[in-house]
Amino acid sequence: MAELIVKTENIIRNIEKIDDFLKRNDIQWSLVSKVLSGDLNFLKKILTDDIVNRLHSVGDSRLSSLKTIKKLNPGLITIYIKPPAQSLVKNIVQYADISVNTSFRTIEALSKEAVKQKKIHKIIIFIELGELREGVVRENIVEFYKKVFDLPNIEIAGIGSNLGCMYGVEPTYDKLLQLSLFKQLLEQMFNKKIPLISGGSSITLPLINKKLVPKAINHFRIGESAFFGISPLDNKRFQKLSTDTFRFNANIIELEEKSNVPDGIISDANVGHTSETDVEQAAYKTYRAILDFGILDVDVNDLSPKDKNVEFIGTTSDMSVYDIGRNINAHLKQKYMVGKKITFSPSYMATARLMNSKFIDLRIE
Repeated sequence: MAELIVKTENIIRNIEKIDDFLKRNDIQWSLVSKVLSGDLNFLKKILTDDIVNRLHSVGDSRLSSLKTIKKLNPGLITIYIKPPAQSLVKNIVQYADISVNTSFRTIEALSKEAVKQKKIHKIIIFIELGELREGVVRENIVEFYKKVFDLPNIEIAGIGSNLGCMYGVEPTYDKLLQLSLFKQLLEQMFNKKIPLISGGSSITLPLINKKLVPKAINHFRIGESAFFGISPLDNKRFQKLSTDTFRFNANIIELEEKSNVPDGIISDANVGHTSETDVEQAAYKTYRAILDFGILDVDVNDLSPKDKNVEFIGTTSDMSVYDIGRNINAHLKQKYMVGKKITFSPSYMATARLMNSKFIDLRIE
């Protein structure tokens, strides 16, 4: 099978560097582990005592992952980083010390469950700042908080927002300042302390050195930068983090010289996705390698071949085809053959999908 290789030492060094950087700026942070898909062996390698002691908490959007993390380290603070479904409140209170919330009805349900379990459940309430995903509408925020403060066994741990995930709305100083002002307003109106302003993520990291993050923003949720060494703001390497953290190897199961375009009547029965072809090049032939992964495993648009001469041709449910050109290396010898591998750099989304595919081997180094 094709395999995903994880370079844990490089990831651990990234986490250490991010922690040092954020500590210099008086910012706590949560490691967002959802790309790990709750893999126990992976989590054991990453969440060592040294790493855990550096973190405020570990966040995930899958309850099964938080359950695994709690079994691995019961004392580790966990955050459920999306608004919970009401059907999950029992397990949310059991396995998540903190949850992100935007619905009063759900917080009511969490309150009732926390009373049953004799726990104090902490919440971070997200405010809508333009991304149009999760978040309480700004004009309703005061009334919303007023009702939440009256609920038993619920503690408001913070105020927060999400930017850059759906529409790609960039975090700016003005948007982050709005969070700071809301915190001040709510604390003064209700005479309550709100410890965290969770306004930052991997996309916000480059703004810190530019002095574009208000001082009051004291909590970040970091996943992509820790695991891939980049910031989604520009998809470039952040500072000196390692980008050599994941590698995807696919096996060549067929290699033949074939025509550049298909031959025959094209129907609507195809299930694959192909690159554009030039019908004028029908007589042109090239070497094509069939690889042992497909649409069910990963979106090929999220994979970058290490060999820049390898070009995508098409993919179906469980096989993908790549053009490898003349198949000759610099020494004029055969470059690829059946049984060899083609290596790719997977993006964040590619890695998340590959981690969830039961048809892909996982190798943790």
